[in-house]
Amino acid sequence: MSQTLDFARDGATLFRAALDDTTVKALRSLADERVGARPGARLRGDAILADLLAANGAIGALAACLTSASARPVRAVMFDKTPEANWAVAWHQDRVLPVAERVEVEGFGPWSTKDGLLHVAPPFAILARTVTLRVHLDLVDAGNALLRAALGSHRLGRVAAENVALRAAEHPQIACLAEPGDVWAYATPILHASDRAAPPRRRRVLQVDYADFDLPGGLSWAGLRAP
Repeated sequence: MSQTLDFARDGATLFRAALDDTTVKALRSLADERVGARPGARLRGDAILADLLAANGAIGALAACLTSASARPVRAVMFDKTPEANWAVAWHQDRVLPVAERVEVEGFGPWSTKDGLLHVAPPFAILARTVTLRVHLDLVDAGNALLRAALGSHRLGRVAAENVALRAAEHPQIACLAEPGDVWAYATPILHASDRAAPPRRRRVLQVDYADFDLPGGLSWAGLRAP
């Protein structure tokens, strides 16, 4: 883990060499199988993830140490930047979470569907209790589409989209460099952005959101089981 970042204060920390080479290669194969020509794919029902993402697994244990032993994955997305799909993402704040079915609960909304999975924007207090892990499968140096995060911005509450870049500029920003097998952990609502790779090349990342609590009012997490 990084010795200079404090997760509660900064909203980010780095776990170095969290995965061995065999696991990295297996996840690269999953990326090749599931993503294809798309920039990313939401994962559900993939057997290889079950042990890794459990609270006692190599990835899930990292989320558990930041939350509790009740941590469970509620969404997994595989991203694959390539020379053919080399996008940039402006400063933004992740605001929606996946749920099993639509139940009208005060403070939850609007609703959306992404890659066939139902999502809802929860109250900020719910979002603030979740953590996001980015599992790096390729080298991420200064030119390979690294993610930038505004440290401490996870404590701002919900930030209007038109103000995100201005608010991010008010905070120290970190370039999230990584080796294959490293895992960056973030407070889910942290302000972040990423650039295009220059020169264009491969950058595969497994991103997993974790929660250690149940949703209120009859809502339930979609989870990673096959539909």
